[in-house]
Parts: sequence; structure tokens; C-alpha cells
Amino acid sequence: MSEWSPIAAVNDCPPGSIVERIVAGRVVALANVDGVWHAIDGLCPHQGGPIGRGRLCGSVVTCPWHGWQFDVASGRHGLSPTVRQECFPVRE
Repeated sequence: MSEWSPIAAVNDCPPGSIVERIVAGRVVALANVDGVWHAIDGLCPHQGGPIGRGRLCGSVVTCPWHGWQFDVASGRHGLSPTVRQECFPVRE
């Protein structure tokens, strides 16, 4: 994803929410943490769960399939420092 692609209107993802979008054929989870936008790889590395359909609490999203948690700002897994989701730049 080397070029900017519009993926959502501001109203599509109000503060405290996360949405799933497809960008250049890739699933992306777009989160709004208190007005700060974050985008991470939307497929959970555990079994491909839809991270963008999970629950966002602060900056931590929980995958709805098996409960894996990731910080949307850094992509880091909540328990394992070796597991990390790819993060993408976002601009409004």
C-alpha cells in the first residue's frame, strides 16, 4: 500500500470504535482512539479472525474469534512480544 486510499468517512468510525475495511485487496482494521487514527493488519495471526470486528477498549482491540489482543497504536500482542500486527500510516 504505497499510495493513499480513502477507506472511511470520519463518521464511519467515531472515537472508541474500530471498523474493518479492504484496502488494495488487504483487510485492514481502522481504529479511532480518542480522535487519533490507527490502522493495523485486519487478520489475526492466530487463525485469521477479523480484528476490525472486535471490541476496542482504549487502544487495545480484542479479536472476536479467540480473544487475542493487540495494541492498535503499535500492533503489539498483549502477551507475546514476538507477535505483532503490521501497522499502516493514517491521515485524515
